[in-house]
Amino acid sequence: MKRTSPPAAERPSESKPHGAPVHARPATEADLPALVSLTVRLKRLNEEFDSMLKVRPDVEAQAEAVLKADLKNPKSLVIAAEGTGPDKDKVIGIVRAAIRERVFYVPETEGVILDIYLLPLYRRHGAGQYLVEHAIAQLKERGAGIVTVEFPSQNEIASRFYAKCGFRPITAHHARLV
Repeated sequence: MKRTSPPAAERPSESKPHGAPVHARPATEADLPALVSLTVRLKRLNEEFDSMLKVRPDVEAQAEAVLKADLKNPKSLVIAAEGTGPDKDKVIGIVRAAIRERVFYVPETEGVILDIYLLPLYRRHGAGQYLVEHAIAQLKERGAGIVTVEFPSQNEIASRFYAKCGFRPITAHHARLV
């Protein structure tokens, strides 16, 4: 017997996966305090992986400025992840991504996941994978033919996570203090 997809009305909601304790939606200016806090937590975590990622003293102000600009930029994507159940309507995660042109390569349009962060309580339940898939779908809708992700190269947890999500390395970014 041939198996077919259920009618749209019977399919699970695209914004909340079965089993993952998270709901994804476009971020708004009202979310800024929570999103700034989550972004700063991520940047401080990145600092733990590499001393070249030392967080600036004005990191909160910078995070707020970047997020405000991203919310207004049509080539940017900011997703607020909300908890479910008792944490319904509480912002517990963020995805920040952008659309870039690839001037030398095809596909010519790249979606890049710049930041993704979930509060520790929400990890390891499928929420991270769901947020990545949700971001990929949103970036594809905006014309991305390839999706890349940026994270500290020494973050082996992120490396394994993204490999599990189907990503592989294609370039390397090296640095030297001067």
